[in-house]
Amino acid sequence: MQFGIFSVSDITRDPTTGETPTEAERIKASVAIAQKAEEVGLDVFAIGEHHNPPFFSSSPTTLLAHIAALTERLIVTTSTTLITTNDPVKIAEDYAMLQHLSGGRMDLMLGRGNTGPVYPWFGQDIRQGLPLALENYNLLHRLWREDVVDWEGQFRTALQGFTSTPRPLDDVPPFVWHGSIRTPEIAEQAAYYGNGFFANHIFWPTSHSKRLIDFYRQRFEHYGHGTAKQAIVGLGGQAYIAKRSQDAWNEFRPYFNAAPVYGNGPSLEEFEDMTPLSVGSPQEIIDKTLTFHDAIGDYQRQLWLIDHAGLPLGAVLDQLELLGGEVVPVLRKELADRKDPESAEAPTHQSLIKAKYGDGPVRQPRPNANRGDNLTGTSPYQDTSTAKAGQ
Repeated sequence: MQFGIFSVSDITRDPTTGETPTEAERIKASVAIAQKAEEVGLDVFAIGEHHNPPFFSSSPTTLLAHIAALTERLIVTTSTTLITTNDPVKIAEDYAMLQHLSGGRMDLMLGRGNTGPVYPWFGQDIRQGLPLALENYNLLHRLWREDVVDWEGQFRTALQGFTSTPRPLDDVPPFVWHGSIRTPEIAEQAAYYGNGFFANHIFWPTSHSKRLIDFYRQRFEHYGHGTAKQAIVGLGGQAYIAKRSQDAWNEFRPYFNAAPVYGNGPSLEEFEDMTPLSVGSPQEIIDKTLTFHDAIGDYQRQLWLIDHAGLPLGAVLDQLELLGGEVVPVLRKELADRKDPESAEAPTHQSLIKAKYGDGPVRQPRPNANRGDNLTGTSPYQDTSTAKAGQ
């Protein structure tokens, strides 16, 4: 089981001081948060992708590569990479490079995002969002598994004899999670490819996430990737933690009340009762997280959102101390004791290498001499067929 945190990269006014951090301050803080996550024993740091104020993470790979260079064990990932408005060729290149630079300590989550105007900014039509997500991932999947790709689709120019570089580290593609809040077609896509399914698990009751996860598990088994129990599931969530329960409620309330996504809606108490939001002492966070397992069974990754709504860096770091020191150690033990022997372990680069090669040699692609294009001649790599590219 992997535990970590994710950020939507919002830059929000602190309602208790009236101060809004600068972009530079918030970017620097996110690096400090990731480093602290590793220090306290968490496994994963994830960052979203946005291209508009008040968010800063327009280039997740740049930030994650920097964090990977400053850490030794932390898995860096996204929450989410926009599969709809990014060119899948560029995703293949950028995240393969991040995979190399991090030594395999990365994966990525693909999604459609929640910002409608981003589609025309990148030349796409929001009405085609779902077909874009399906087609673009089909291409990305092939680019990471085939040295030479011929491809034609609806939403981008065709490819003839194209090679994405660099090839994935050890010729093992990064693990992919498909993230969704409400879309069964995305759960179906994750199941079809045998990838992970990440239920964002923030605004909706656990019963809603359970329906999508149950559907994903059934389809994962249908496509022959293993039993339903062996499907790879991740959950999001939100938490505010303090030593004393009442302090947590008192401290978080002004941020909840002022947050654009919450304000003028249900009260903090109502929202905490209806959704996965967890507010309270370490034991209360543990107890609520265990209800997720009660509902959906074994899962492989739990991420919490803890740095949003204008919370100052100090409050986030204090929560990380409690999360890593008091919450996660108990959850690791409790969930390990509950684990069904048939359920899967959380995927890592090393486990993917083992699954592909067993105890055999690991491929390290070596290019042939430069031929100036990807359209003619033999395969671009020394250890592949001499057939012409694209054949």
